[in-house]
Amino acid sequence: MAQVETHWFDPLKAPIHSLEDPAAELASRLPRLAAKAREVAGSLVHGVHGRRRAGAGETFWQYRPFAPGEAAQRIDWRRSARGDQLYVREREWEAAQNFFVWIDVSPSMAFKSSLAADYKIDRAVVLGLALADALVRCGERVGALGASPALCARNIIERLAEILAAQAPSSRALDIPSATALPQRAKLALISDFLCDADALAARLRDYAAAGAHGALLMVIDPAEETFPFAGETLFRDPDAGAPFLAGDAGALREAYAQRLDEHRAALRLAAQSAGFLFLQHHTDRPATEAALTLLTGLEEASWG
Repeated sequence: MAQVETHWFDPLKAPIHSLEDPAAELASRLPRLAAKAREVAGSLVHGVHGRRRAGAGETFWQYRPFAPGEAAQRIDWRRSARGDQLYVREREWEAAQNFFVWIDVSPSMAFKSSLAADYKIDRAVVLGLALADALVRCGERVGALGASPALCARNIIERLAEILAAQAPSSRALDIPSATALPQRAKLALISDFLCDADALAARLRDYAAAGAHGALLMVIDPAEETFPFAGETLFRDPDAGAPFLAGDAGALREAYAQRLDEHRAALRLAAQSAGFLFLQHHTDRPATEAALTLLTGLEEASWG
């Protein structure tokens, strides 16, 4: 008789190992996750987000060549007198933007296979806190979506960590972001495994877009959820409902599972694109900094350009 392996399973959700007490265990790990987030944020601040941009403001940024068609009063005659080229004095953009971060703490996030470095929820927390810290260090305002206003606070990591501790994984946690009022032109960073109802998520994203918000979805995936590395007699359990499913030959489900996951991912991508959001993916066996940089770059491009 084949060895029985015990995993968690839902026909849509990949097999996952549940934490014994997700709420308590996440709370105990938050100091370590916050420290990791600061480390990741530091690398971001010195990277892509350190680039400044021209716009309305008082701080001098750079000189650039005068372009045909521009108003003559924009020419900096003192700088231009040093040579034959006309120059314009540009100022740095100084208007802070409102960013809101949402981190999924529903039961399906409390998972880590032997192929991954972190639980999905741990990686999501590090990425969300790092993003918030990097944005605040660069003068932006950040809040927790539906839970706090956007603030330019140096202790943004501690503020968001407190909110996460209160929302720690439970059967009551929502697997899609909540409906909430947003300031004009808000930027949203939604971090989750998005193993949810794609139609419900699409409707929520349309609501955000109608309010003038846009941003990015980052789908956090464990490598086992991608490859379904199971064979033989295997017992799966649903982390939400707890219903068990005994597969006589788990390997026989691999092809159907892969197709279902691909279809769901395509639906998520369409939902995001239709609402003007980016759809990004990150596997938990990859470095956190890699995902943080991708997310921040995507949000910058969506915000500035």
